[in-house]
Amino acid sequence: MLFSLKSVEAHCDIPCGIYETDTMRHAADTCAKMIEKIEALGTIDTIEKQNTLVRCVMVKEKHAERVKHELAVLWGDYFKPEHLEKFPDLHTTFWKAIKQAGEVKHTVSADEAAKLQASVANIADMFTASKS
Repeated sequence: MLFSLKSVEAHCDIPCGIYETDTMRHAADTCAKMIEKIEALGTIDTIEKQNTLVRCVMVKEKHAERVKHELAVLWGDYFKPEHLEKFPDLHTTFWKAIKQAGEVKHTVSADEAAKLQASVANIADMFTASKS
């Protein structure tokens, strides 16, 4: 073979104009739920609990990364300079939310997950308001 093809994933770079916040909200909620399940395990004293712990951490990591991706797409592709008039703190809000998703990735903290959920809800509200 002279060349190889790589599989890539991206949102629509056409752009398609289809944007939503449900995916990031679901992912943030999943992070919170996984932390709840991890905390409910108590002492990891069986192989079953260890297995559940590993699986919950993997799911939490995946969904926190999903939040970061969804935020980046919405921030970079949907919001335009004219939105800054309505939301002067738009860039800071997104930057902090992405950082918060990173915090959820490297901790097991219900408080950090709740902060992420609040950040995502705030951005979802901004998104909804931007359409009116």
